[in-house]
Amino acid sequence: FGIHALLIVTVTLSPATAPARSEKNTTGDVYPPLWDLAPENLLDFLVKDNKIVINAWNYQERLGVYKNLLNSSAKYFTAFGSQNFGNILWGLPLQHGWQFRTGRLADPSGMTSCGYEDGDLLCISVRSWWSCMNYYLAIIPFLGAVEAGLFGQLQYEIEILPPEEQRADFCYSVADCRSRIPKLMDEWKAYFEVNNFTFFFIFSVSPATFSSFKLDDALCLMWRAHVSSIAYALPKFQDSLKYLSDPEASFGEDWANAVDFIAATHFSTDLQNINNFQAFLPQRMLVEGDVLPSISDFSPQQNRVLLSLRALHKANQLTGGLLLKLWQKAMSTEAGRKMGRKLIEDLASS
Repeated sequence: FGIHALLIVTVTLSPATAPARSEKNTTGDVYPPLWDLAPENLLDFLVKDNKIVINAWNYQERLGVYKNLLNSSAKYFTAFGSQNFGNILWGLPLQHGWQFRTGRLADPSGMTSCGYEDGDLLCISVRSWWSCMNYYLAIIPFLGAVEAGLFGQLQYEIEILPPEEQRADFCYSVADCRSRIPKLMDEWKAYFEVNNFTFFFIFSVSPATFSSFKLDDALCLMWRAHVSSIAYALPKFQDSLKYLSDPEASFGEDWANAVDFIAATHFSTDLQNINNFQAFLPQRMLVEGDVLPSISDFSPQQNRVLLSLRALHKANQLTGGLLLKLWQKAMSTEAGRKMGRKLIEDLASS
């Protein structure tokens, strides 16, 4: 049974489902939308009453949170390419940019104009399942980095503005998040701390010797925190799926499930890898009537990949999560992870 289960995973992630490279980026821009306009320094946000105040429900400001994380951690990744392209935090803002570009951050209930062109385009709706899930992959990593000292000694406290509703579903400062979700804060803090430690005490002494160790170590901690964020947020925002069409809700859950499999390989979430990888994700919200694998305005490759994600999720459910455990066991060695990464990379390069 174990071999058969692993074969299912291998087929699901096989190169046959890959998009053409020409589909990689229809906008011709490797950065998330409005990246150049996002705040790049913490003092570019509103400073009021001795606090740096960040509106996490505005796309440009949430993007600015990511930009500050990328800028402040750039020094750790100089050995992995120029212009900070090798930074493994790129996966987070690029996913956020894809969500914005495809309308997934807008109010899916249609009750407000939040996130729509004829309303407030930059508004992030708290009714969006995607935006609520993303909060735990944006604000929590950011506050974990603040606590880990990534930005040095700040002269101001950080305060995150709450949404108009569902305020109890989120935390808004280092102290608040520390008291409510200490384990999750610990995991993101550990990611930033290990980079800091390695950079100053090991990597700076002998980069040739420690570069590969450092990257895999960092990827392990980053993915551990990433999947913990999703695992914590999934049950919390289950009710938000009701605002989505059935195909879109299924896709969201399929995607969350797939991340667990990707994480086990320590897949490098640098700029190029993520841009290649996101090529097969749907360029719009799924609606009632979208039936896989024959959605007419999606490429055959996109249809097949979405169908594969669905099959992977169903197989994992049918085995009570055993499929994921077998995959994780197979990925427990460097050779296994190398195989797993090759499968994922083939998705984006056939």
